Parts: sequence; structure tokens; C-alpha cells
Amino acid sequence: MRRTLSAALTGLMVLTGAVACSTSSGSGAGSGSSSSSSAAAPAPESNPAGDIPDNQVYVAWSPSGGGFSVKVPEGWARQAAGRATVFSDKFNSVRVEPSPAAQAPTAQSVRSVDLPAVERSAKNVKVGKVSTVKRQGGDAVLATYRADSAPDGVTGKSVQQDVERYVFWKNGTQVVLTLSGAVGADNVDPWRTVTDSFRWTR
Repeated sequence: MRRTLSAALTGLMVLTGAVACSTSSGSGAGSGSSSSSSAAAPAPESNPAGDIPDNQVYVAWSPSGGGFSVKVPEGWARQAAGRATVFSDKFNSVRVEPSPAAQAPTAQSVRSVDLPAVERSAKNVKVGKVSTVKRQGGDAVLATYRADSAPDGVTGKSVQQDVERYVFWKNGTQVVLTLSGAVGADNVDPWRTVTDSFRWTR
């Protein structure tokens, strides 16, 4: 009887040890799985430098004399530059410049007159395409080019920029809308929002 009881106790101890080992092994596998899952988590998304955020708000702006309106990014710094008004944030900018013009611009006049003036006033200009484009507020002549930005006020550094220069015209007045951003920035949608918002108000 004692031998039978001893054998039973021995068997119970072996069984208990096996269960403990199995539980420990299962816990280790679970920890390893959790660690692997954590390591594979995707990095937080970030916009490349110069990209205008998708949630940027735009507000309508008109010059003091009226005549037209255009939406510009809210919160950007505003500065007068002669007849032009410039809205800027880092190396992104929207420049709005009205002036008298007896005749409507053409792709040829922009290529032969306007762009040479740009080349004289900016550095490292590389002219791209010149064409007539349709926007919601009317047709415009669009010239694309690359040029160095003005030096940063703090660091003194310049960056190469992609520039879109739109010339709108009506009844003896032209408005040049120039959009600039660092090369590589994805600002196609923001620039389309701005240029599609242009409206003549008289």
C-alpha cells in the first residue's frame, strides 16, 4: 500500500512539473510574439520639408484698391514689396502683383519679355514650359522655372525652388501670381487651390 501511494505521489509531482514547464514555455512564446509585433509597427508619417499640410486653411484676400481676389494660406507672413504683396512661410511663398497692361499676355510675350526680366533679377534660373492654362477664374499664361530663393533671414542660406508664374489679364490690368516652393516639395494641390481661387471682381 505504501509503495502504491509513493508511486502515485511521484507521478503527480512529474505531471505538475511538466505543466509548469509548458506554461513557462507558452508565456515566453507570447512575449516574443508581442516584441516582434511592436518592432514591426510602422513609423509615424511625416511630410517632407516644404510640403504644405493637407489641413492648411485658405482665406480670401484683395488689395486695398480691389479689382480681384485670391485665396492665400492662412497664417503666412505678409509683406509689401513695391506693388506686390508677398505671403510666405519658410521657403514657400505666394506673390501677388497687379499692374497696368494695355494688351493681354501671350505665351510668346511672356517668353520673350517677362522671363528675361526674371533671369536678370533672380539667380540660377532654369526656364521650363510656357503655356496658356485654364483656371476657374479665367485663362492665364503660365511660365514654370527654377531659381534660387532669397537668402534666409537667419541662416543666410538659399534653396533651389520650383516656381509657377501665372499672368491673368482683364480690361487693361494684369495680375501676376507667382508661387514658389523648395524643389521636391509636393505642393501641386495647394497651388491649384490658390490659382483656381483667383477672381476678377470688376
